[in-house]
Amino acid sequence: MKLYFAPMTCSLSPHIVMRELGLPFELVRVNNKTKATADGRDFRDINPKGYVAALVLDNDQVLTEGPAIIQYLADQVPGNSLAPANGTWERTRLQELLNFISSEIHGGSAPLFNAEIPESTKEIFRQKLFKRLDYLNKGLMNKDYLLGAFGLADAYLFTVLKWLPFFNIDVKDWPELASFMELIDARPSVQAAIAAEEATQPV
Repeated sequence: MKLYFAPMTCSLSPHIVMRELGLPFELVRVNNKTKATADGRDFRDINPKGYVAALVLDNDQVLTEGPAIIQYLADQVPGNSLAPANGTWERTRLQELLNFISSEIHGGSAPLFNAEIPESTKEIFRQKLFKRLDYLNKGLMNKDYLLGAFGLADAYLFTVLKWLPFFNIDVKDWPELASFMELIDARPSVQAAIAAEEATQPV
Protein backbone atom coordinates (compact mmCIF):
# COMPACT_ATOMS: atom_id res chain seq x y z
CA MET A 1 0.00 0.00 0.00
CA LYS A 2 1.00 3.60 -0.58
CA LEU A 3 -0.13 6.44 1.63
CA TYR A 4 0.00 9.81 -0.08
CA PHE A 5 0.43 12.45 2.62
CA ALA A 6 1.40 16.02 3.37
CA PRO A 7 2.94 17.00 6.72
CA MET A 8 0.64 18.48 9.37
CA THR A 9 -2.52 17.45 7.55
CA CYS A 10 -5.27 14.94 8.23
CA SER A 11 -3.19 12.23 6.51
CA LEU A 12 -1.32 11.84 9.80
CA SER A 13 -4.28 9.89 11.15
CA PRO A 14 -4.08 6.90 8.74
CA HIS A 15 -0.30 7.04 9.04
CA ILE A 16 -0.59 6.54 12.81
CA VAL A 17 -3.16 3.79 12.35
CA MET A 18 -0.97 1.82 9.93
CA ARG A 19 1.89 1.93 12.40
CA GLU A 20 -0.40 0.86 15.24
CA LEU A 21 -1.56 -2.10 13.19
CA GLY A 22 1.90 -3.04 11.93
CA LEU A 23 0.80 -2.90 8.30
CA PRO A 24 3.44 -2.61 5.54
CA PHE A 25 3.18 0.59 3.53
CA GLU A 26 5.10 3.14 1.51
CA LEU A 27 4.90 6.81 2.43
CA VAL A 28 4.71 9.25 -0.51
CA ARG A 29 4.85 12.98 0.12
CA VAL A 30 2.61 15.42 -1.75
CA ASN A 31 3.15 19.13 -2.34
CA ASN A 32 -0.21 20.62 -1.42
CA LYS A 33 0.34 23.68 -3.62
CA THR A 34 1.74 22.20 -6.82
CA LYS A 35 0.14 18.75 -6.37
CA ALA A 36 3.44 17.11 -7.33
CA THR A 37 4.23 13.84 -5.57
CA ALA A 38 7.56 12.43 -4.43
CA ASP A 39 7.16 9.55 -6.89
CA GLY A 40 6.87 11.92 -9.85
CA ARG A 41 3.13 12.07 -10.40
CA ASP A 42 0.41 14.69 -10.41
CA PHE A 43 -1.55 13.95 -7.25
CA ARG A 44 -4.78 14.94 -8.99
CA ASP A 45 -4.37 11.88 -11.21
CA ILE A 46 -4.47 9.77 -8.03
CA ASN A 47 -7.16 11.69 -6.19
CA PRO A 48 -9.11 14.12 -8.40
CA LYS A 49 -10.34 15.86 -5.24
CA GLY A 50 -6.79 17.16 -4.94
CA TYR A 51 -6.28 16.70 -1.21
CA VAL A 52 -4.66 14.13 1.03
CA ALA A 53 -4.95 11.51 2.29
CA ALA A 54 -5.11 8.93 -0.47
CA LEU A 55 -4.42 5.25 0.05
CA VAL A 56 -3.41 3.29 -3.04
CA LEU A 57 -3.92 -0.44 -2.57
CA ASP A 58 -1.82 -3.19 -4.07
CA ASN A 59 -4.55 -3.76 -6.68
CA ASP A 60 -4.35 -0.04 -7.65
CA GLN A 61 -7.70 0.82 -6.09
CA VAL A 62 -7.61 4.25 -4.46
CA LEU A 63 -9.38 5.08 -1.21
CA THR A 64 -9.80 8.64 0.02
CA GLU A 65 -11.36 10.42 3.04
CA GLY A 66 -9.67 9.82 6.37
CA PRO A 67 -12.53 8.16 8.30
CA ALA A 68 -13.07 5.66 5.47
CA ILE A 69 -9.34 4.95 5.15
CA ILE A 70 -8.75 4.27 8.84
CA GLN A 71 -11.76 1.97 9.11
CA TYR A 72 -10.61 0.05 6.04
CA LEU A 73 -7.15 -0.31 7.56
CA ALA A 74 -8.51 -1.55 10.88
CA ASP A 75 -10.62 -4.14 9.09
CA GLN A 76 -7.49 -5.59 7.47
CA VAL A 77 -6.37 -6.83 10.90
CA PRO A 78 -9.27 -8.80 12.42
CA GLY A 79 -9.52 -8.68 16.18
CA ASN A 80 -7.42 -5.55 16.58
CA SER A 81 -8.21 -3.15 19.41
CA LEU A 82 -8.54 0.02 17.31
CA ALA A 83 -12.06 -0.58 15.98
CA PRO A 84 -14.98 -2.83 16.95
CA ALA A 85 -16.16 -5.36 14.39
CA ASN A 86 -18.38 -4.18 11.55
CA GLY A 87 -22.08 -4.57 12.26
CA THR A 88 -21.80 -4.12 16.01
CA TRP A 89 -23.39 -1.34 18.03
CA GLU A 90 -19.91 -0.34 19.18
CA ARG A 91 -18.79 0.13 15.56
CA THR A 92 -21.81 2.34 14.93
CA ARG A 93 -20.83 4.47 17.92
CA LEU A 94 -17.32 4.76 16.49
CA GLN A 95 -18.73 5.87 13.14
CA GLU A 96 -20.88 8.44 14.93
CA LEU A 97 -17.80 9.86 16.62
CA LEU A 98 -15.69 9.84 13.45
CA ASN A 99 -18.45 11.76 11.65
CA PHE A 100 -18.54 14.30 14.48
CA ILE A 101 -14.79 14.85 14.34
CA SER A 102 -14.88 15.07 10.55
CA SER A 103 -17.71 17.57 10.28
CA GLU A 104 -17.45 19.59 13.48
CA ILE A 105 -13.73 19.66 14.32
CA HIS A 106 -11.98 18.98 11.01
CA GLY A 107 -14.54 20.79 8.87
CA GLY A 108 -15.10 23.40 11.55
CA SER A 109 -11.41 24.28 11.51
CA ALA A 110 -11.15 24.61 7.74
CA PRO A 111 -12.36 28.25 7.48
CA LEU A 112 -9.70 29.32 9.98
CA PHE A 113 -7.00 28.38 7.46
CA ASN A 114 -8.49 30.68 4.81
CA ALA A 115 -6.63 33.99 4.63
CA GLU A 116 -9.43 35.52 2.53
CA ILE A 117 -12.02 35.19 5.30
CA PRO A 118 -12.26 38.35 7.49
CA GLU A 119 -11.27 37.99 11.13
CA SER A 120 -14.76 39.01 12.23
CA THR A 121 -16.18 36.05 10.33
CA LYS A 122 -13.49 33.71 11.59
CA GLU A 123 -14.48 34.64 15.14
CA ILE A 124 -17.93 33.17 14.49
CA PHE A 125 -16.30 29.91 13.41
CA ARG A 126 -13.99 29.98 16.45
CA GLN A 127 -16.91 30.31 18.84
CA LYS A 128 -18.68 27.39 17.21
CA LEU A 129 -15.48 25.35 17.39
CA PHE A 130 -15.08 26.23 21.07
CA LYS A 131 -18.52 24.73 21.80
CA ARG A 132 -17.47 21.49 20.10
CA LEU A 133 -14.23 21.43 22.08
CA ASP A 134 -16.26 21.96 25.26
CA TYR A 135 -18.30 18.89 24.35
CA LEU A 136 -15.22 16.75 23.78
CA ASN A 137 -13.53 18.03 26.92
CA LYS A 138 -16.56 17.04 28.99
CA GLY A 139 -16.66 13.63 27.30
CA LEU A 140 -13.05 12.92 28.28
CA MET A 141 -13.58 13.54 31.98
CA ASN A 142 -12.54 10.50 34.02
CA LYS A 143 -11.25 8.60 31.00
CA ASP A 144 -8.13 8.67 28.84
CA TYR A 145 -9.62 7.91 25.43
CA LEU A 146 -12.81 8.78 23.60
CA LEU A 147 -14.29 5.28 23.58
CA GLY A 148 -12.52 3.67 26.51
CA ALA A 149 -9.35 2.33 24.88
CA PHE A 150 -7.10 3.92 22.27
CA GLY A 151 -8.69 3.64 18.86
CA LEU A 152 -9.32 5.19 15.47
CA ALA A 153 -11.21 8.19 16.80
CA ASP A 154 -8.34 9.11 19.10
CA ALA A 155 -5.83 9.09 16.25
CA TYR A 156 -8.13 11.30 14.16
CA LEU A 157 -8.93 13.75 16.94
CA PHE A 158 -5.26 14.08 17.88
CA THR A 159 -4.43 14.88 14.26
CA VAL A 160 -6.92 17.71 13.86
CA LEU A 161 -6.32 19.19 17.31
CA LYS A 162 -2.65 19.59 16.39
CA TRP A 163 -3.81 22.43 14.14
CA LEU A 164 -5.07 24.58 17.02
CA PRO A 165 -1.79 26.52 17.44
CA PHE A 166 -2.11 27.71 13.84
CA PHE A 167 -5.29 29.51 14.93
CA ASN A 168 -3.79 30.89 18.17
CA ILE A 169 -6.01 28.54 20.14
CA ASP A 170 -4.42 26.97 23.21
CA VAL A 171 -5.63 23.45 23.98
CA LYS A 172 -4.73 24.08 27.62
CA ASP A 173 -7.99 26.03 27.86
CA TRP A 174 -9.60 22.55 27.78
CA PRO A 175 -7.69 20.59 30.46
CA GLU A 176 -9.03 17.16 29.53
CA LEU A 177 -8.16 17.69 25.88
CA ALA A 178 -4.70 18.93 26.86
CA SER A 179 -4.09 15.73 28.85
CA PHE A 180 -5.45 13.69 25.94
CA MET A 181 -3.02 15.34 23.52
CA GLU A 182 -0.05 14.64 25.80
CA LEU A 183 -1.09 11.02 26.20
CA ILE A 184 -1.50 10.40 22.47
CA ASP A 185 1.66 12.30 21.60
CA ALA A 186 3.67 9.91 23.79
CA ARG A 187 2.58 6.80 21.86
CA PRO A 188 5.45 5.17 19.93
CA SER A 189 3.35 4.95 16.76
CA VAL A 190 2.60 8.66 16.89
CA GLN A 191 6.20 9.64 17.51
CA ALA A 192 7.37 7.34 14.71
CA ALA A 193 4.78 8.71 12.26
CA ILE A 194 5.64 12.33 12.95
CA ALA A 195 9.38 11.63 12.76
CA ALA A 196 8.99 9.74 9.48
CA GLU A 197 7.01 12.59 7.91
CA GLU A 198 9.52 15.18 9.09
CA ALA A 199 12.34 13.10 7.60
CA THR A 200 10.87 13.22 4.08
CA GLN A 201 12.15 15.77 1.60
CA PRO A 202 9.87 18.54 0.30
CA VAL A 203 8.56 17.93 -3.19
